[in-house]
Amino acid sequence: MDIDTRLLRYFTAVAEEAHLTRAAERLFISQPALTKQIKQLEAQLGVELFTRSRAGMALTEAGRALAERVPGVLEEWDRTLRETRGASSRASHVLRVGFVASAANECTQEIIGSFARRRPGWRVEMRQADWSDPTAGLADGQVDTALLRLPFPGQDKLRVEVLITEPRWVAIPASHPLAEQAEIPFRELWDEPFIATPPESGWWRDYWLATDERDGRPVTIGAIARNPDEWLTAIANGYGVSLTPEATARFYQRPGVTYRPVTGVSPSQVGVAWAPAGDDDKAVRDFVLACLRHRTSTAADPGHGDTGRGVDAG
Repeated sequence: MDIDTRLLRYFTAVAEEAHLTRAAERLFISQPALTKQIKQLEAQLGVELFTRSRAGMALTEAGRALAERVPGVLEEWDRTLRETRGASSRASHVLRVGFVASAANECTQEIIGSFARRRPGWRVEMRQADWSDPTAGLADGQVDTALLRLPFPGQDKLRVEVLITEPRWVAIPASHPLAEQAEIPFRELWDEPFIATPPESGWWRDYWLATDERDGRPVTIGAIARNPDEWLTAIANGYGVSLTPEATARFYQRPGVTYRPVTGVSPSQVGVAWAPAGDDDKAVRDFVLACLRHRTSTAADPGHGDTGRGVDAG
């Protein structure tokens, strides 16, 4: 019997949350859709996995037996996919590097050049992801390493080295009254509609809405954007404003959009990230070392998070 791993991931979320609504929110799908997927899994297995009540979802004996095994199965499957894709890239001397938006800013080309000098004959394949996946394919093994905006969901399960720390600015319609100010206090933006990343980007979305830095003031969503082009169009059309790294003002100029420094909000960081399995991959190691060589002087303490294990920066 073949079971879609997606159904097993849905089952795991419901088993861990013991509640359909919370599991659906965690998975960023509707509750009816999740209910349908759980029923589909039960039909394929021919067993009842949950007993349903007003209190939530309780595992049956069959459900408990499956819940004990599924996390290990999914972890092994993910590791197998990662190793298979990694073996293919190593055989062709290609390092797959995921990134979102401006990658490591102006350091990106210098990093690629340093890697090329370390590994002659190798090629860096840059793969840009949209904002629905803040890991740029690293979480599911689509890439070998990634240049990412921190923090991002799942960061605690990966190796991360901070490379750049820079202020967050705001992108606003050029016609907006606040565009005349040289600097904008974040408090003055609280009541503005904001352009948000897709819900499936998880709490990375909340970070760029600065939900924890509004003194409890709720966010109004003016539009959703999955990539820089959609984002710029939404701002130029007056649908809302958006926090963004300072570097965006250099990389994404567009008529109708103005960038201004913001006070009263925390800075943004860029890091190089890789899976623990990459500790023994010499190509990944050399790319990380190339990144560390070009770490900016304003980068945060390298002890941030789970950093650097398996890489000798000496």
